[in-house]
Amino acid sequence: MSWQPADDPALGDKLACDAIETVIVPRARDLGGFEVRRALPSARRQMVGPFIFWDQMGPAQFAIGKGIDVRPHPHIGLATATYLFDGEIMHRDSLGTEIAISPGALNLMTAGRGIAHSERSAAEARKAPQLLSGIQAWVALPRAHEEGDPAFVHHGADELPLLSDTGVSLRLIAGEAMGARSPVRAPMAMFQADLQLAAGASAPLDALYEERALYTVSGTVEIAGDRFGPGQLLVFRPGDRITLRAADGPARVMLLGGDPMDGPRHIWWNFVSSRPERIEQAKADWSAGRFDAVPNDSEFIPLPEPAKPTVADHP
Repeated sequence: MSWQPADDPALGDKLACDAIETVIVPRARDLGGFEVRRALPSARRQMVGPFIFWDQMGPAQFAIGKGIDVRPHPHIGLATATYLFDGEIMHRDSLGTEIAISPGALNLMTAGRGIAHSERSAAEARKAPQLLSGIQAWVALPRAHEEGDPAFVHHGADELPLLSDTGVSLRLIAGEAMGARSPVRAPMAMFQADLQLAAGASAPLDALYEERALYTVSGTVEIAGDRFGPGQLLVFRPGDRITLRAADGPARVMLLGGDPMDGPRHIWWNFVSSRPERIEQAKADWSAGRFDAVPNDSEFIPLPEPAKPTVADHP
């Protein structure tokens, strides 16, 4: 998805739980009937592992004939990971990919040296009212892979491990958790999971990765006596084994993290790079039409007005 201006996320209150380093409360922004809550990057925490951008999309209810329409736009130096809770998005890119993503599946698009794509509601989906919600993350690529070939892979819901126990259901999107491994391949150590808990159920978050966080999607979770409602990103300190419990009813959270990145990253619009001059080149390339086009989609998002890049690093 294309970067849109948004207010900086806000920090949460100081907590009693020593395992939690930072609480980030994203601020909602209405993008024309479609609400987005951005948790990363923030002023205090720009990355968690390789995750440099974290958006909760929706939930949005579209009337008949309406839907999401993100026109073709470019990316470099990152991979986009799109995961839906509800609805459907049609992905088209400059590699010629055209595929719909539905709940429980993963679209992983690796930009490398450059790719363009669009995200829209399909014509068939617009024939009825539709609910759309999910998470889109940007994952910074290691320096050795920033200029690699662009690529796209789709993993259906039936390909991603689904682990269940009494009151606990975990879909492992990427990486390792609870003794299982996702088939998703990435050039950096990362993990992402969709965890659903019945009321009163609990689950561990092991210290398999140095950097870990939890995003509360719905319900209330309790960690070491502290409770957290929906729409908060909890960043944990390294090394501690965390146990979370659903309080006051069922809860759904997204788990994310990985190893620290190999240095800071610069962000400008939809571009991520370890080198600011590379972002300048990408800006010039998009303005001059040097990115490959998305087939059968003549629209595009123009380059925004000039602004200073943002440097993303660990605190």
